[in-house]
Amino acid sequence: MLAVEVQGLCKRYGDTSAVEHVSLEVRKGEIFGILGPNGAGKTTVVECIAGLRKPDGGHIRVGDLDPESQRSMVREILGVQLQDCKLPGRLRVGEAIRLFSSFYRDPADPEELLSEVGLTDKIQTYFENLSGGERQRLSIALALAGQPNIVIFDELTTGLDPRARRLVWKLVESIRSSGATVLLVTHSMEEADQLCDRLALIDSGRTVTCDTPANLRATAAQALGRDDSTLEDAYMLLTGKKFEVAE
Repeated sequence: MLAVEVQGLCKRYGDTSAVEHVSLEVRKGEIFGILGPNGAGKTTVVECIAGLRKPDGGHIRVGDLDPESQRSMVREILGVQLQDCKLPGRLRVGEAIRLFSSFYRDPADPEELLSEVGLTDKIQTYFENLSGGERQRLSIALALAGQPNIVIFDELTTGLDPRARRLVWKLVESIRSSGATVLLVTHSMEEADQLCDRLALIDSGRTVTCDTPANLRATAAQALGRDDSTLEDAYMLLTGKKFEVAE
């Protein structure tokens, strides 16, 4: 019962290898995290999954579909919020959600989506006048416009204050509760630990391991002899590197 399957994914840009033999399996109905520092190749992986980039090697399935040769069909079941995706400043919230809904054969009701993400009172507000948290909630609504079975969120809470971050986390959990599968790309250890059922640790374009946050912490605790071991401890143990993220 896999929602997404990636086997041996490779992607190069000239002489630079961004992703090298990444493999992961996302089960239906779970929140699966891809965790790693900036530049680890996380965004490239999900862009290949979404059919936005052509892999140089490997095998990808989204449900029973090939995102490269069946991209239009994948678009009907997959919603995507990509990092640094911005809308025109003078586009109103209501206009944005209606525009995105028009792309799909069986869209969600735009007004209901805005209600679910708490933006009903912002329907006439220009995108440029939204706060960071409001923009992220709108991006969630846009990713859900086609009523997808699978949703990709790439660095969804970067730059948000703690209150806004937790509001977004609740929305992500509610999406999973509704029956969708969530693929969450993050460099936040706290976010991965809070939300993810399982996660893949990615380092320098490679899969280090895939496991539950609890099992990764337990592995670090056993190796280090500390009951309070963290995901960062696990990352350092498995890669031999300090987890460094440039904000």
